[in-house]
Amino acid sequence: MSINLSDPIFHNDDAARAHLEAIRWPEGPFCPHCGNSDQSRIRKLAGKSTRPGLHQCNECREHFTVTVGTVMERSKIPLHKWVAAFHLMNASKKGMSAHQLHRMLGITYKSAWFLAHRVREAMADTDTTPMGGEGQSIQADETYYGNSKRAKSYKKGHRHKNKVVALVEPQGRVRAFKVEKANMETVREILVTNAHRASELHTDESPLYTQVGKEFAAHKTVEHGWNQRGYYVGSDGQTTNNVENFFGIFKRGMKGVYHFCSEQHLQRYLNEFSFRYSNRSGLGVNDGERAALAIKNAAGKRLTYRQPH
Repeated sequence: MSINLSDPIFHNDDAARAHLEAIRWPEGPFCPHCGNSDQSRIRKLAGKSTRPGLHQCNECREHFTVTVGTVMERSKIPLHKWVAAFHLMNASKKGMSAHQLHRMLGITYKSAWFLAHRVREAMADTDTTPMGGEGQSIQADETYYGNSKRAKSYKKGHRHKNKVVALVEPQGRVRAFKVEKANMETVREILVTNAHRASELHTDESPLYTQVGKEFAAHKTVEHGWNQRGYYVGSDGQTTNNVENFFGIFKRGMKGVYHFCSEQHLQRYLNEFSFRYSNRSGLGVNDGERAALAIKNAAGKRLTYRQPH
């Protein structure tokens, strides 16, 4: 399903509010303060002096709207522009810059920059279930992007760049991590805390995975052969094509759309690309469904101007 930019949810706050409530409260409103979901103990307030969408919980006597407890709480940006931002950032395979949001939404660049970071925060993975499992494979690889804060000016070489480690289920999710050092200890910590030990581990011939590979059901490598003609698929069908595909999308987006990302924000950009990849159209998730998932994930992730990192 493609985005219909003439839809009222992108132009009218009442329509946008109803859209958010349908996504966040499919069975009726619940109180974000005490968790009460008894509809007989929650009432919608009305009156000329009452702001739209305001509810009162008769259990804790607190007031709330659909944005309370989310990344949208206390924002001065109109709701319909929030909804538009969620849809635009989730429909753009390689991302959407704050300058583009600033132009399309008609808000200041500063507001667009902070709004985009809030949407990225909503896209952060909260699923703690292990990736892979018995009879399944996990692809792992590392890459290097940009220059780290230790490089005062642009310098070549991996030791001057930001390190990223990613795990990919060939027909499923991806998790990517910005790490201080890409070494055996760091790689092992990521793998054993995020991947099921019954999985088959697929990597390239890097020695980073030699030891940790023994802790999985099997460890199969692909001989890329950097100094000679290599292979993309091993003799048993093992490959790292999926994780390399994710890195390709990430780097093209960072270079072609965002152009620059400071080290302190890199993990949030990785979360953004990981969310879209894990909920891609190839897995049957369309643009509208992906945006709705991000809106659902917005709960409990409030950011303030004093906490942009």
